Amino acid sequence: MSTQHPDREQRLAAEHWFLCRGLPAVLRPGRLVRRVFARSAPALAAFAVMMGFSIVVVTVTGKHTIDIDGTPTRTEWFVLAIVVLVLPLASVVGWLVSRTANLRLREAVAAASVAMAALATVFGGPSARVFVDVVVEGVVIVAILLCTATGVGSVLGWAAQMTLTNLASVGSLLLRALPVMLLTVLVFFNGPVWTMASTVSRGRLWLALLFLFAIAAAFLVSSTLGLVRPILRPEAKRPEHAQMLVGTPFESMPDRPRRVPLSRSERVNVIGVLALSQITQVMTVAVVTGLLFGVFGLILISPELLSALTRGGSGDGQLLGMTLPIPQALIQITMFLTALTFMYLASRAVTDKEYRAQFVDPSIEDLLLTLVARDRYRTATAAT
Repeated sequence: MSTQHPDREQRLAAEHWFLCRGLPAVLRPGRLVRRVFARSAPALAAFAVMMGFSIVVVTVTGKHTIDIDGTPTRTEWFVLAIVVLVLPLASVVGWLVSRTANLRLREAVAAASVAMAALATVFGGPSARVFVDVVVEGVVIVAILLCTATGVGSVLGWAAQMTLTNLASVGSLLLRALPVMLLTVLVFFNGPVWTMASTVSRGRLWLALLFLFAIAAAFLVSSTLGLVRPILRPEAKRPEHAQMLVGTPFESMPDRPRRVPLSRSERVNVIGVLALSQITQVMTVAVVTGLLFGVFGLILISPELLSALTRGGSGDGQLLGMTLPIPQALIQITMFLTALTFMYLASRAVTDKEYRAQFVDPSIEDLLLTLVARDRYRTATAAT
């Protein structure tokens, strides 16, 4: 067994490897607070993109809020296009920044992002009052830095990356969701459901959706616990697992024959990441399914049909504080159908053997790789 200590670059590569997989609890104390500003660059860049779009909206419309009702004008169509594009573009920019390992470039991006946020407080923040914009954007920037320093940002960034990865396999998962889509078509054309959607308040609807989400997530977490408990035990380590580290920063690090038991924070981190991977995978498909029903409703629901289904419901709706020319009932029924799809897919994830073989087993294999890498990282840093 080699007794050489890993050099600084190897250790930094190993720590970056863990952070990219949403496992900050594995790192030695004090590592997370280093280079916080540079490591926050992806989130700060995404926030800067949103502030840039805010400046554009205020410049074009002269308003600090988006309020579009009735038939949109040409300017309002432009604002709607911005609303659709801002989150995908912010995600892409954050992902591109996260791909670079150049610390100076990251620090420059982070500084430019903070400067963009400062410009937004003057030329186009979310509020007409500069003081409110300064406070809100300052709180957001501080929250980003704190999330990075505590490791929460690592988990959230990994979840965002998982969501983008899951979009590549959304077609296969949509085929598995086809039975519930056929069932929810019946719900979609159910008059009492539309009446409920047009009369229930948004706050009460969110409580109902959170209740359904909690039930489905509990199934996924309990299933995850049953899958990971055997491989978390110290005696679960095997000599052949070392072959999994070929080509990683841990390949030449010293090893130990028996795994040191995981700390409570490491155990929570590992189980949480695996459960979150399943939740984000199922949620991605549920949201795509809900969006399909939303587009279907925009195509099909005429003002006359909307009036008949909702007994005179409004043709405009509220979404994230914006007034949009989308019926409120359609927004709320889309949210409800998304929750139903999530519950159905969560139950399939627990019971469907083909689903587990295609999506869950690779996650278990990746977790095993992480545990083997963790043993070598702990051994090397303890020796240092």
